[in-house]
Amino acid sequence: MEDNSGHWSSDDDFYDRAYDDVECESQERDDESETSWSNAESVSCKVIRKESLLAAQKHDLQRMMELLSLKEHHARSVLIHYRWDVDKVSTVFVEKGKERLYAEAGVSVVDSNNLRLDGVFILKINEGQSRRITCMAHKCYSICDEGNIRNLVSARDPQLAEKFDRFLLESYIEDNKLVKWCPSVPHCGNAVRVENDEYCEVECVCGLQFCFSCSSEAHSPCSCLMWELWVRKCKDQSGAIDWITKNTRSCPKCHKSVLKNGGCNLVKCICGQPFCWLCGAVSGKENTHSTGHQCGRYKIEHREETEPALKELSRYTHYYNHYKAHVDSLKDEEKLKEKLEQKMATLESRELETKDFSWVSNGFYRLTRLRKILLHSYAFAYFMFGDELFKDEMSSQEKTIKQNLFEDQQQQLETNVERLSMFLEEQFAKYPKNRILELRTKVITLSAVTDKLCKKLYDCIENELLGPLQQATHIIAPYRSKGVERASELPAKPEATKDEEGTNYEGH
Repeated sequence: MEDNSGHWSSDDDFYDRAYDDVECESQERDDESETSWSNAESVSCKVIRKESLLAAQKHDLQRMMELLSLKEHHARSVLIHYRWDVDKVSTVFVEKGKERLYAEAGVSVVDSNNLRLDGVFILKINEGQSRRITCMAHKCYSICDEGNIRNLVSARDPQLAEKFDRFLLESYIEDNKLVKWCPSVPHCGNAVRVENDEYCEVECVCGLQFCFSCSSEAHSPCSCLMWELWVRKCKDQSGAIDWITKNTRSCPKCHKSVLKNGGCNLVKCICGQPFCWLCGAVSGKENTHSTGHQCGRYKIEHREETEPALKELSRYTHYYNHYKAHVDSLKDEEKLKEKLEQKMATLESRELETKDFSWVSNGFYRLTRLRKILLHSYAFAYFMFGDELFKDEMSSQEKTIKQNLFEDQQQQLETNVERLSMFLEEQFAKYPKNRILELRTKVITLSAVTDKLCKKLYDCIENELLGPLQQATHIIAPYRSKGVERASELPAKPEATKDEEGTNYEGH
């Protein structure tokens, strides 16, 4: 907190204590490199546009053709069967041999030129099932030669042949476990390819961040199943009871419902009792954060008269309210971006020794990134410590220990994220030079602190919570200090505009 004299109060001795735990190299890295750091880590995912799709497919086809001495259409059939996993094909080839590889993929290296036009071809192409059309002969499961199919169909309907070619080209995305269409709405027309990890979060060049595994919004530290269940639960909670739950709180003194009509989370009932809007606890008349108030921990009520359904509603309400509070804060802070740009412009116009104020934009990026992690952490906690997914996986004592461990990490991160938000909201554009330098140091250092705390939170989840349970369905995307990885564009080779068999691309 800043007092009226313009100096930092003694409460900020917190920073002297907290920052001692931050590695020196981490601070020096953030201090010395003030360029935009959202993409500073090694980039391993690529954006595939319609102009580069053919080049991407050609690259993998060429590798397969050279490995197995196959023609292009045979190589494509093999790769489609193995979901365009070249390494998987190589492994099967080494372990099982070429003949077994071909048999499993339904590929016959003996070309057949005696195909005749069949209505099944037309039907499958129209239904989008033309990528692997099998032979119609009895007990023959070989994949028909796509070149022959194209020639037959083209003689009857050139437009249908073009559709067939487009499906073959787009199979690189549709059948490839390492490539996904960007789920943007309206669709940006791009696809994203990762190197070797389906459980990651990526950012398309259109700006959308999404989970590569389930194509929903980036949701770590929730697993895909947790996030799916949370979204469904939030949608199902409707009607008058849900409205009351979301919009009112019960006064801890007179138990009347209170509706908040302002932004402050310190509210006062008509009976005169002030209390915390987030947790419902009795509070003083001062702002709750200035008194060191913390309410992020879920506390189980042991009243025997409380019905199980009411307990569950209370539990859901706790996590939902904290989740929603961070959602709302994120929306407000996204509006802060324009104000920060104006502040940086003002600073740049002043006669200051440095013109690099990227610590402001870096701090803002860190803030919004960690705010998203925090809001998802409450959805994670709801399922992690409830009975819906892990009822038989942990004893009551184990659950309590793990919950306390998690909440310790969560609360430390949350406290420091709120401090970072407070710093960035300051009217620092007209501060004197020494106060700007002071604030710069605090933002940079606090960014390092929150980064370390977030790493600890993810380590706790992966090693202490989910790890011992051996839940293969609850894998989470790893934490990246530099934020969600933004894909770089895959270049389209100028000569790769039309393949040797006449395939053209018309777009998704």
